[in-house]
Amino acid sequence: MKIEALPSPNFNDRKHPIDMLVLHYTGMETGQAALDRMRDEAAGVSAHYMLWEDGRVVQLVGEDKRAWHAGVSNWQGDEDLNSRSIGIEIVNGGHDWPLSDGAPPPYPEAQIEALIELCRDILERWTIPASRIVGHSDIAPTRKDDPGEHFPWDQLARAGIGLWPANATGHPQKEPDLIGRGLGRSDTGEPIARLQFMLTEIGYAISASEKYDDVTEACVRAFQRRWVQDRVTGAADLATLKRISVVCEAYRSANNEA
Repeated sequence: MKIEALPSPNFNDRKHPIDMLVLHYTGMETGQAALDRMRDEAAGVSAHYMLWEDGRVVQLVGEDKRAWHAGVSNWQGDEDLNSRSIGIEIVNGGHDWPLSDGAPPPYPEAQIEALIELCRDILERWTIPASRIVGHSDIAPTRKDDPGEHFPWDQLARAGIGLWPANATGHPQKEPDLIGRGLGRSDTGEPIARLQFMLTEIGYAISASEKYDDVTEACVRAFQRRWVQDRVTGAADLATLKRISVVCEAYRSANNEA
């Protein structure tokens, strides 16, 4: 694919091998504003690639270098994810620059097709497990929302990028392995610990506090942005609990096969 080189000064050397792919939206008014910021040394941020709405691809940092896109983050117990990952910024106003109805702008099909091609290209060069293809909100759930609940994770998975269990859709009436109702702020104890354990098994950075605390709510919300996109509330209702269980099992299986 055609890639335009527009180097950023914002990078340094990696400390770990590449085994992650992190997807972002730019969250700015225009793609040009995002590009200018990532090339501004004073801003101190960058990514390896940026994708315009029409599918054009820009490379700002070489894949062998550590771009500055992930910030303070954690996934599957790992930190310094900038050293472990390739970061892609997708031009999209996101939650800060929504449409007139308040919804984040959609990702154009040409942009997603280019993203799929770029990701496949990257995955041919680097050994990146499907369980380590993530969104920014997955690795920094208390402070980031991107690429958002409007991002087509299922479409990427059908193209071989990331995980999307076949039975991770639908709205079950009951999840017998958890509790006969949803979980939320008023709940404590063993059911919350089990929820926190499953989120940890997927990769989210959360401790077994047995309380539905701020971090738990943030991790549930991040999970919903990816897996239960029609209900991003931070509350673990029955549909969310079911999908957490299904996705957790899929991630366990994928990690055991790796």
